[in-house]
Amino acid sequence: MNNPASNMVINRDRLWNDLMDMADITEEGRPYTRRSFSEKFIEGRAHLDKIFKAAGLKTRIDENGNLIGRLEGRRPELGAIAIGSHSDTVPDGGRFDGVAGVISGLEVARALQNSGIELAHSIEIIDCLAEEMSEYGISCVGSRGLVGELEPSMLEYRGPNDELLRNAIDRVGGAFCDITQHPRTDIAAFLEMHIEQGRVLEDQGLDIGVVTDVVGITRIEIDVVGQPDHAGTTPMHMRSDALSLAAMLCLEIEAQAQRLAEAEGGYFVATTGEFNIEPNAANVVPGRVRMVIDARTDNADKRAVFIEAIKGASKEFATMSKAHVAEIRVLSDAASTKFDNQMIAHLQAASDDLGLKSIKMPSGAGHDAAFFSYIAPSAMIFVPCREGRSHCPEEYSTSDQIGAGADVLLNAVCAIDQELSSKKN
Repeated sequence: MNNPASNMVINRDRLWNDLMDMADITEEGRPYTRRSFSEKFIEGRAHLDKIFKAAGLKTRIDENGNLIGRLEGRRPELGAIAIGSHSDTVPDGGRFDGVAGVISGLEVARALQNSGIELAHSIEIIDCLAEEMSEYGISCVGSRGLVGELEPSMLEYRGPNDELLRNAIDRVGGAFCDITQHPRTDIAAFLEMHIEQGRVLEDQGLDIGVVTDVVGITRIEIDVVGQPDHAGTTPMHMRSDALSLAAMLCLEIEAQAQRLAEAEGGYFVATTGEFNIEPNAANVVPGRVRMVIDARTDNADKRAVFIEAIKGASKEFATMSKAHVAEIRVLSDAASTKFDNQMIAHLQAASDDLGLKSIKMPSGAGHDAAFFSYIAPSAMIFVPCREGRSHCPEEYSTSDQIGAGADVLLNAVCAIDQELSSKKN
């Protein structure tokens, strides 16, 4: 059976213009910043909803806070082939991380509409809520919820102004009271396109990375407690400085991560990327520090060793300091994910048919596709980004690079629709 995508084209100019329109929705003085749950994020969502509807999609925000645009298929009982990513950013993030996948999915739906082709499956374009690490201590909020992995305790996490996550989800259009741990059962397949956030594709002159797996991500919160005192009148030997203990732990975390990275048995990295210091004044001895560790590995044993090492170091260093570790808790712990072999094959075939140069590769970054793989055959592709830069204003991919990724999505969606619908005949 011929692939109908061979008669369709992605409108690269329209795709690029939509991306640049989203880039313009940013905090003043902070290029490309739309933090999840913020006013600019909500403004960006409103713009996406508008262009989704203009493309003929029926839109809604589900209970988990995901924006969904749906193009109905001939046989809706078959379920939906979903294409998704996210529109939120890290601070001073970038124009492409996440949102390029959402807009590319929209362009796939437009190409189908413009060509008058109605697939058997419905198509859903999903802008997942808060894929980036949010100010509520958790990432992938929307995709976790959709697959039944947003635990009730997570809804009680607190963010800015002591707001509960459940209230923040309501504020952006979700309905936390309807969130359950029952996953959606009507998604037939899920695809995601994303910039690589690394240099493999660019360095090797490749167009597409077909992603085989995503490392597991564990986020650990450490609460260090000392005693705030006057910085000028408190003798050094009488201080209970929470930051001094936190700094020792930070160096130990780096040392343990280096050791595990060099050991055989898989990938490992860890970063202490978040510090909150109280009272955070130059003339006050720090009385409390909250720090968050991001650890990533494809080896569960390494993850367990790392957590125990940090717990041991916390006790050891506390005996050397008048401060102490009040609590160590795992905020989230996602296992590594292997993508579906058949979905990988479809993406590889689409890339090959388009004459694109590709490679199969793992992802060291987390993505919504990892959670969708819990409920449906899933896979994703990478497109190059300049010098591997991401999570920064310099993040950049060209119109042709993004367009090539959208072409692969379009071809793969049509092939997946044919394969899965033929099995249901």
